[in-house]
Amino acid sequence: MALSFNVRSVVRRLVLSDLRPTIRFYSDQQEGSNEEQKEIDPAKDRTKIIPVETSIKYMQSKAYQQTYGENTVWALYRRNHKGGFAPRKTRKSCVRNGMISTGNPCPICRDEYLVLDHRNTKLLEQFISEYTGQVLDAFKTGLCQKKHKELLVAIERAWDHGHITYDVPFREYDYSLYNKKSNSV
Repeated sequence: MALSFNVRSVVRRLVLSDLRPTIRFYSDQQEGSNEEQKEIDPAKDRTKIIPVETSIKYMQSKAYQQTYGENTVWALYRRNHKGGFAPRKTRKSCVRNGMISTGNPCPICRDEYLVLDHRNTKLLEQFISEYTGQVLDAFKTGLCQKKHKELLVAIERAWDHGHITYDVPFREYDYSLYNKKSNSV
């Protein structure tokens, strides 16, 4: 009984799947018509590709200095989240279908002229700790997971190409402060 039911259901699926492509619903509208699509806000549109050279020039411009000053691009950024404690992971992506999909995008997604590339060393150095040379965590910088992965790839490439190097600063200590010999005995 169960076997015959399964065979019948498989046969029905095969027959219906053969008929489905032949059924077509017609309408008055043409397929290429974009009348129903909403206008995309130019401030949220991220389909335009910005060249790396433009991003490097932007990092040296007065507009960048006016926006960020002497701070890093992530210094003044604050994540918004529910509850009193921030989640350990950041959002997966700020941009979906070529448009900013959140009200508070990460520092890289909100500024379209910040392009993560191994040649844009001024931007990449802002995400590397000056004391240890390690890449800062996305939790600290507020980057979305997608941009953080792009950042890791760009920094690795910059290290491989020799655009970024890290030298541990030499610190000289006065050990006489720690090795006091008692002369009173």
